Amino acid sequence: MSLDDAIKIADATNIDVIEISPLAKPPVARIMSYDKFRYQEEKKRKKQRIAQKNLDIKRIQLSGRTATNDLQVKAKLLNKFMAAGHSINIVLTLRGREKGNQEYAHEQLKKFLTMLSPHRVIAPPKFMGRGIQTQIVPTK
Repeated sequence: MSLDDAIKIADATNIDVIEISPLAKPPVARIMSYDKFRYQEEKKRKKQRIAQKNLDIKRIQLSGRTATNDLQVKAKLLNKFMAAGHSINIVLTLRGREKGNQEYAHEQLKKFLTMLSPHRVIAPPKFMGRGIQTQIVPTK
C-alpha cells in the first residue's frame, strides 16, 4: 500500500501510521494507535530486562579467618546459585598482616572451592587490592 493511502485510512479511522522498520526495502509501517505500540514495546523491554537479571554474577565475600562451619553455610548458598545457573565471583578479603601470608589465603580458597558442587573456574585466583578474587560457573 502506498504511503498516501495509509495516511488517508489512518486519518479516517483516527489512528496513527507507525514506521516499524525503516531500513527494510520497502520500509514497513503499521496502522495502529501509537499509545498501544509504545505500551507493547515497553512490555518487550521489561521482559528483556527481567531475563537479563537472571544472568547476573552473584558475589560472595569470605575472610581469611572464616570458620569451617561458616564456609559450609556459604557453600550451600553458592550451590543453590549454581543450580540456578548463575556465575559466581568469590572474594577472599585480607586485612593488615594477613596480606603478607598469601599462601594461607590461597589454601583457604582452595578448601572452600572443594566444598562446592562441580564447577569450572573462569578467572583463576588473583591477588587484587584487598584480597584474592576468582570467578566460577557451574558445569553442565
